[in-house]
Amino acid sequence: MKACVTGASGFTGSHLVQELEQRGDTVVGLVRSSSNLEPLSGCQVKLVYGDITDRKALHSAMTDVDVVFHTAAYVELGLADETKMERVNVEGTRAVLEVAQALGVSKLIYCSTIGVFGDTGGQVVDETFQRTQANFSSAYDRTKYQAQQLVDQFAAAGLPVVSLLPAGILGADDPHFGAIMKQFLQGRLKLWAGGSRVTGIVHVDDLVAAMLLAAEKGKPGERYIISAGELTIHEMFHLLSQETGVPSPSEAPQPLVRLVGNLLDPIGRLLNWQPPLSRERVHYIYDRCVRVDATKARQELGWHPRSVSETLQEVRRAE
Repeated sequence: MKACVTGASGFTGSHLVQELEQRGDTVVGLVRSSSNLEPLSGCQVKLVYGDITDRKALHSAMTDVDVVFHTAAYVELGLADETKMERVNVEGTRAVLEVAQALGVSKLIYCSTIGVFGDTGGQVVDETFQRTQANFSSAYDRTKYQAQQLVDQFAAAGLPVVSLLPAGILGADDPHFGAIMKQFLQGRLKLWAGGSRVTGIVHVDDLVAAMLLAAEKGKPGERYIISAGELTIHEMFHLLSQETGVPSPSEAPQPLVRLVGNLLDPIGRLLNWQPPLSRERVHYIYDRCVRVDATKARQELGWHPRSVSETLQEVRRAE
């Protein structure tokens, strides 16, 4: 198989490239000229340089491939560049869809997010759930929702595109949770906020496995939630503490966390600095909860991920 991977040097994209090459597939990767290519060290992937909205670069990367995996995205909570985020997440996805349509690509796999469902208010939902949250929690929330709407429109028009909606993606080289894990293992994580918050997780390599299964078995136009299961943050640290003997962090008082977020938000905007807490981050910690059921992927794709505890153990051992 010959595959094209957008965002090939990113967290998910690089794991996908490595797995495709291990299977013996030929891979073309779209990367920016400024991309850090270290995650692709040792890979034989053919690189095409260009922005995700560069249709000429996309045409070059996607010509004569059997399947396109669209993993490129701008992921950021807090103080994000909303203009850039819309260009990458919305207009970039539009460009990928239009070029795939023009070239007659036989299969396109889109890496979305369970966040497109919005706040489910503690309700566990499946792929049939219709978003009820009227507003958006962040620029990321808005742009990924708009991108998913585009994907659904192109699917309805006949483009053979399959959407995967992963929960929180974990791995040793995860640019977000990986840093938290290191702090915890070093005994430097003394406080944490929102320990009762329920979150779904999936190992990055299990997400990659789901993407490959979707390329083989996924039905065009369908969505598949990708989550190994869910647990609270308290439960997550408790499992890690049992494994390592490192004490779980204490719960930070909610009023204090909200106050600090409100104070740091305007300072961050003034100084063009991403503070550890902001109004948006606090909102995600306490006020938004997305809970999902991934039965469909298990039944229709034959997807069998690591358990939640196995996922955490593997991430911890890899540090």
